[in-house]
Amino acid sequence: MAEKKPFNKQKARARIRRRSRRRSVTSIVMFILICLMGGCLLAVLIHLQSQGLLRDIFTLIKAFFVAKDMDVAIIVFWLLVIPILLLIILLANLIRRRKFLYYRKTWEDTFRIAVEEEREAFEAQQEKEKHVKRFSALGEAIEEPPIEGKRVNSLLEFCERFRSFAANNLRLYYTEAQVREFIASLAVSHILILQGMSGTGKTSLTYAFGEFLGNPATIIPVQPMWKERSDLLGYYNEFTKKYNETALLRKMYEANAGRAIYITVLDEMNIARVEYYFAEFLSLLEIPNPELRYLEVVSDTWEDDPKALKDGRIKLPENMWFVGTVNNDDSTFAISDKVYDRAMIIDLENRTQPFGDGTREEKVAISYAEFNELAEHAKMGYELTKRNERRLKELDDYLIDKFQITFGNRIMRQIKNYISVYVNCGGDELEALDDILCKKVLRKLVYKDLSLLRKQLREAAKYLETLFGVGKMPSCLDFLERIGRM
Repeated sequence: MAEKKPFNKQKARARIRRRSRRRSVTSIVMFILICLMGGCLLAVLIHLQSQGLLRDIFTLIKAFFVAKDMDVAIIVFWLLVIPILLLIILLANLIRRRKFLYYRKTWEDTFRIAVEEEREAFEAQQEKEKHVKRFSALGEAIEEPPIEGKRVNSLLEFCERFRSFAANNLRLYYTEAQVREFIASLAVSHILILQGMSGTGKTSLTYAFGEFLGNPATIIPVQPMWKERSDLLGYYNEFTKKYNETALLRKMYEANAGRAIYITVLDEMNIARVEYYFAEFLSLLEIPNPELRYLEVVSDTWEDDPKALKDGRIKLPENMWFVGTVNNDDSTFAISDKVYDRAMIIDLENRTQPFGDGTREEKVAISYAEFNELAEHAKMGYELTKRNERRLKELDDYLIDKFQITFGNRIMRQIKNYISVYVNCGGDELEALDDILCKKVLRKLVYKDLSLLRKQLREAAKYLETLFGVGKMPSCLDFLERIGRM
């Protein structure tokens, strides 16, 4: 059996064009023949009329039919009319068959051309999808903003210049204690929570810090329906064959290749459940080795994926901090103890009076490595005094006995590091201890049934004054008094 030749689209189109030309030529020839035959017949009739023979012919035909000679009529019918009719039917059939063959072959070629074009388009789309880049922005060479500005030699200078920059350049005013809390918190944890009433400058504080560093903060408005990691990092769209990249994913990609400090603001972070959409970030930031902190972006790998993705995962950058702003009202979710334990907390409850002379302050030039070096130097250069360490041990025992709450190793480590950095920022040890005990330890009391603990809370306030001195722990005393009224 002969092998079937592959369909050739160009040859099929050529055949259709040839058939169309032949049909056009045939139609023209038939028209010309009809015109010639008609013209000849008309010329014969005109000639017979001019010779006077046309009337004789009609008279003869009339006499023939009037004579009613049936034998002659039948002979004439069979010898003249029938052959002519058969010839007409034969010609019509031939023309019909040729016409049908023409349309059938044309339809077949047209259909096969359409099928072939659809197949080629499908193959082209498949080939295109093989080479399409699912990451667009991540595949580009992202240039880190240059680190420009004045150098700083200490955390104290860093805090003073930041406070002056915010006031004189941006007209944003913060107390010395608030700036120290912010800088010390950055040195202790990569997760910060700024809480307070609306309008007290929570988002503005991170915005000012980004401007001060010359690397603007990335502000991400949290949405109420967020439930998982993909809400922060994006997802792969099966229909478009593209990855929907978020601002956070692009900043993480940039930060992994850079040296600067990156601030990501999760604005209104508790409008959705933090434990859902931020769970993997919380877990990874607990891993001591930063080189092991990887988040899954896609479940497979493509050859043209960005090189910074390792097996479809992106590294959680060491030089990126996550700062969540929190409004505690009826429209938001309560933040769990798990999140509060891992984060450093800053309360911005009151506006600060304007200050400064309006002289514009230069931005600061500091990389993540330089800031980290200053923080580590502060932690090693100043340790919690033995006296306050003993006080903390006594307070821990007291809280376990009276309220069944304890510090834990994580919080104890945070307390020691926070105090060391806070003091290097120009603060006082007891001031720092008062601040972090209030936010990290006594805060755990809100999970108790406070209506049954009012007496114990008053006794705890007296115990704090006995342990640390009268008036030495104002934040803790104010907190105990406030929750005692709940």
